[in-house]
Amino acid sequence: MDQLLSNRFNVGSLPEDYIFPPELRPGDLKVPFSTNIPVIDLSEAQNGDRTNTIQKIINASEEFGFFQVINHGISVNLMDEAGGVFKELFEMPAEEKQKMCSNDPSKTCKMFTSNVNYATEKVHLWRDNFRHPCHPLEQWQHLWPENPTNYRECVGEFSVEVKKLASRILSLISEGLGLKSGYFENDLTGSMVLSINHYPPCPEPSLALGITKHSDPNLITILMQDHVSGLQVFKDGNWIAVEPIPNAFVVNIGHQLRIISNGKLLSAEHRAVTNSSDTRTSAAFFVAPSEECIIEPAQALTAEHHPPIFKSFKYKDFISYYFAKTGDTEVVLKSFKAHKN
Repeated sequence: MDQLLSNRFNVGSLPEDYIFPPELRPGDLKVPFSTNIPVIDLSEAQNGDRTNTIQKIINASEEFGFFQVINHGISVNLMDEAGGVFKELFEMPAEEKQKMCSNDPSKTCKMFTSNVNYATEKVHLWRDNFRHPCHPLEQWQHLWPENPTNYRECVGEFSVEVKKLASRILSLISEGLGLKSGYFENDLTGSMVLSINHYPPCPEPSLALGITKHSDPNLITILMQDHVSGLQVFKDGNWIAVEPIPNAFVVNIGHQLRIISNGKLLSAEHRAVTNSSDTRTSAAFFVAPSEECIIEPAQALTAEHHPPIFKSFKYKDFISYYFAKTGDTEVVLKSFKAHKN
């Protein structure tokens, strides 16, 4: 509990156990914002230009594995209210946050610093995190914190809207891939987890990381950034920064969507860097299959000349392996490749 960064004040210098080895450090923090990461206006799909919107999403998912969406239908007021609640959560008194901290691996709703394996990891991340499942809402909402007092109501409404947005985007993606209507409206999207990251100002940002390089293991992630930048995507051997666009969501393709598309879509590697002056709070909604769901390349995307690149597996087995290998993209995906005769 005492380890929570949001409980520490005026950290003068970076503690040694937060300093990453030279090859993993962000180093030069002047990574330019990319003008190439697509920003897609979802209102165009409703106003008769659906085909063009779908093509933009597929192109972005193939090239970057990342894009931003605007005019997505979620009200600015609700986004602002949720963003305020997320910040308030980490500004609460230490004794309130104490109630949410736990070392119990079976506890689904909890706050921690760095990672759940804090006690055994070699280097810590410069972040506090609060996460919990939020779909189906009625199954989980009663387990959420009672403080801030409007947390359950506000985040409940927000998570329902985000789930709808994810369904709309997945519908466009499935159409773009040539899959049948409603392809993802089942166990493939049976779960959604909210992960709120809180990055206080860091004394030496060039030596620390908020989140290390990784690709998301789930199906698709809907991320709300705040106005402070920190998200970076790895593309063509270089890091590029994702600009925080007011009232936009960042959408990134997870490993499961890469596998279902038979390698057509990219699950991009990304990380979070810190800064020395501003607190940054972001909220990621991880839309994922149910644990027992069978994942495999869609049959419509495989043929004699396009055999399945990946084998069939249960989602829970993928997740176990992913965390055992600390999210190493190359190692994880290689292990789930189809065996060649």
